[in-house]
Amino acid sequence: MSKDYYKTLGIEKGASHDEIKKAFRKLAHQYHPDKASGDEAKFKEINEAYQVVGNAEKRKQYDQYGADFEQQGGFGGGMNWNDYMRQARQQSQGGGGFSGANFDFGDIGDIFSDFFGGGGGSSRRQTTGSDIEVKVDLDFKQAVFGSEQEIEVYKTAACAHCHGDGAEPGSKTKQCATCGGHGVVEQIQRTILGAMRSRATCPECRGTGSLPEKKCNECTGTGVKKKTAKFSVKIPAGIDDNQMIRLDGEGEMPAYGGRAGDLYVRVRVKPSKEFTRKQYDILTELEVSFAQAALGTHVDVDTVDGKIELKIPAGTQSGKIFRLRDKGVPHLGSSSDRGDQLVTVTVITPTKLSKKDKKLFQDLAALHAESVDAGGGLFGF
Repeated sequence: MSKDYYKTLGIEKGASHDEIKKAFRKLAHQYHPDKASGDEAKFKEINEAYQVVGNAEKRKQYDQYGADFEQQGGFGGGMNWNDYMRQARQQSQGGGGFSGANFDFGDIGDIFSDFFGGGGGSSRRQTTGSDIEVKVDLDFKQAVFGSEQEIEVYKTAACAHCHGDGAEPGSKTKQCATCGGHGVVEQIQRTILGAMRSRATCPECRGTGSLPEKKCNECTGTGVKKKTAKFSVKIPAGIDDNQMIRLDGEGEMPAYGGRAGDLYVRVRVKPSKEFTRKQYDILTELEVSFAQAALGTHVDVDTVDGKIELKIPAGTQSGKIFRLRDKGVPHLGSSSDRGDQLVTVTVITPTKLSKKDKKLFQDLAALHAESVDAGGGLFGF
C-alpha cells in the first residue's frame, strides 16, 4: 500500500515548501527519540516523508508515481536509516555530506544541533549569574514624593584579589591540556540510534582554552567571593506598592567568569491612616456636622502637601465628593503630572441629644413642615 507522505506531515497536497518545512520541524522536535514525547518509528516516518515532498523534483515524481517511492524506502540510492542519521548528525556538527548523494540535511541538521550541539569552534557561552531580589519598606509619603534608600546585599562578587580572572596576580597562563586550547571537547553519547558524537564546553577550562599556572589564593581559582555590598537606591516619585526597580549587573557574579545577574529592589509601601491610593489619585474622608452641611462652612483638609482650606457649600449631602486638583500622586517618570485628591464628605447625624437640642430639632422640623405645605422647602431642601 502506498504511503501518504502529506498525511504523515499533517499537510495538504497543495502545501507550499515553507508550509512543508514548518510542519516537518514541528513534528521532528515533537517525536525526536531523545525527548520525553519521542517516538523513533514516528521520527523515521516524518523524515522519510520530508525527504520526498520537501524536494521539488522528488515531490513531482511522488505525486505522479507515489508507490515507486515506497519501494525505494523513501530515501533513494539504497541509503539505510543508520547511514541517514549519521550523515544528518555530521551535517549538524559542520561535517561534509555523502559524496554524490542528493539529500537536504539543512532542517534535520538544525534539529540535531538543538539536541547534540553543532558547528565548529568553541561552543562556550557566556554565563550569567543569578538575579537577586531585596525588599525595601517605605511610608506613604516616601512613595509619593520619592526618596533615597540605603540597602545591603550579601552576594557573590568578583574577587578583589585577582579581579575575577581566577589567577594569582603575576601568574602566567598555560594551554588547557584537556581541550588542547580549543575550549571544547568531543563526547560520544550512546542513544537508541547508536553512538552520537557531540561537542561540549571543556569542563576544565570552561571554554577559555587556557588555565592559570597558579590559582588565586583568595578565591581558589573561581574568580568570585562572597561579600556584603552596599547600594544607595533612588526611589522615584509615584512608585506604588509591590513595584520593582532593577539595578543592571548588580546581582550574583558567576564563578569562572561571565556576566553578573541583576538586582531587583521590590518596594513595599506601608498603609497610611489618613490616605488611600487609587492609581494616581488619593482618597480621603471628611466628617462634618449636620449644621455644617446644612449651613455651609470652611474646614481644613489634610493633604500630602499639608493642610488646605476646603469650602463646604450649604446643603452638602453625605457622600458628596470634592476634587482637589493636583494634590494626588505624581505620575511615575513625570516631573509635572499629578493625580487628584478626592475628599468624600460624611454628614454625622447626632445620636445623643440634650433636651435643648431636641427642642431645636423639633422647631426645625415644624418649620420644615410649614415650608412644604406652603410649596417651598426649608434651606432649599
